[in-house]
Amino acid sequence: MATITTPITELFGIKHPVLLAGMNVAAGPELAAAVTNAGGLGVIGGVGYTPKILRQQVSTPNPLTRLSHLGPFFFAPDNAPNQSFSDMFARNGLKKEVGALIQAIKKDLVDKNGPFGVDLLLPQVGGSARKTNYDYTKGQLPELLDVIIEEKARLFVSAVGVPPKEAVDRLHKAGIPVMNMVGHPKHVQKALDVGVDIICAQAGEGGGHTGDIPASILIPACVDAVKGHKSPLTGGPVYVIGAGAVHDGRALAANLAWGAQAVWVGTRFVASVEAGAPKLHKELVVSAGYEDAVTTLIYTGRPLRVRNTPYVKDWNENRAAEIKELTSKGIIPHYRELENDPSKSIPGRPWLMGRVAALIHEVLPAKVIVDNMVNEAAAILEKNASLVKVSPRTKL
Repeated sequence: MATITTPITELFGIKHPVLLAGMNVAAGPELAAAVTNAGGLGVIGGVGYTPKILRQQVSTPNPLTRLSHLGPFFFAPDNAPNQSFSDMFARNGLKKEVGALIQAIKKDLVDKNGPFGVDLLLPQVGGSARKTNYDYTKGQLPELLDVIIEEKARLFVSAVGVPPKEAVDRLHKAGIPVMNMVGHPKHVQKALDVGVDIICAQAGEGGGHTGDIPASILIPACVDAVKGHKSPLTGGPVYVIGAGAVHDGRALAANLAWGAQAVWVGTRFVASVEAGAPKLHKELVVSAGYEDAVTTLIYTGRPLRVRNTPYVKDWNENRAAEIKELTSKGIIPHYRELENDPSKSIPGRPWLMGRVAALIHEVLPAKVIVDNMVNEAAAILEKNASLVKVSPRTKL
């Protein structure tokens, strides 16, 4: 088994520069533990978690089943058009207890002190932000940070927005590095201004919330943008992790060549044995073609890359004007649709995936995915290095 050492592997004490994207139920604690056990770094998505549930996610052994039957999104905003959508989730037990406690990360870690991370959505709310943005933490960010700190997470990830400076300072005081997801080079400086330690450049090919800049452009640009900046926590350089279109060793090697120090992997791990994603989600990933992963505003009011189901296709192609009108008023189209017709819940489920799904053809154990990725990348890097011939400088 090959190993690839980078500043990121050294920072977290892991063998391989492979991080599991925090994909909420689509990933889950069992998969996060499996990725850490395989030598990478497992991350769980904390969207919609109360502090109590988040603590149970990372620390409390529980034999109850995962929430995989509910699909990748299982939260409802406080500002949904009315309570019918929230009530629907409440009937599944989600509003009170999230339905059931899922397998705990620590229970499944071979090394009970093994590293893991937590990813929260922290968009800007109000001001010049999108009108559809809302506080996913529902005012409980300080309490969620308490859980993250007390349970000794090794990484905190802020997605779809820059974390508050006071949150970064609290995490640094506890010795926890902070990573910020960005989809455009212009977002890097905003993240640096609040003191983040790592930038994750989410390329437009990626699944979930994403921009439209390709990996081959965004990741090198972000590497350039962090040059000369120091991490307030470590005193060392601010590093970049590449995301989007990563499914094998070729992609890992490419990211390292672009200057990234690790990769953030989502879609490839959705199609893993340990993923909390429903069987249908995994099947939709491995059956996807090159045009099947598209972006839409209907689920969150911001670009989200998902499988192009008939429901998504109808909205994007036939109801674009309605999407624009609703989002301009701060109304999320999918929520409005469910308000009017709750039966759309099942056909309207969002199946998050990146465009790289077209290259994924089988469901594999997480360890096999990590091992294959690292071994292939190492072989590519060694082969490419052997191609380099440096002529000695001619002395004048």
